[in-house]
Amino acid sequence: MGFVEQLWNRGEVPYCDGLYRADGSSRELHVDGPGAYHPDAGSPIPFRIGEPFDVAEVVAEYGTCEMDVWFESPLPDGSGWVLGGGGGMGNIGHLARLDGDRSLRWVAFMESSNPFLGVRYEGSRAVFTNDWRNLLTLDLADPALR
Repeated sequence: MGFVEQLWNRGEVPYCDGLYRADGSSRELHVDGPGAYHPDAGSPIPFRIGEPFDVAEVVAEYGTCEMDVWFESPLPDGSGWVLGGGGGMGNIGHLARLDGDRSLRWVAFMESSNPFLGVRYEGSRAVFTNDWRNLLTLDLADPALR
């Protein structure tokens, strides 16, 4: 079992914006999320996957964060699940994709996205809604998110 999977099984994620895979690989995430009184509340959330980085170094420098799961939803094709929620001080959000046996495929930690409350599906796209009605759309067929 890899380091990311061990953290996941303890209910934790690295405390740094990133896309963390069960195999231990990770990529930077660049996510801007409007806060509570931001005039863009109700708008799309930008989401960009960046360069790889070392998970162990991130955890050594920033630590971990406990996650609160606020929703989980089966994928329409029956191949697994997505879930999401928040953690920490209310500005943190996370999303995860699980396989059919509920094992972790990946988890995304976003310090400024706010917690995610639910998802709807549009073909291969999953549209997540945070607590300020902002939308984050991910194409689950994208190789980075498979």
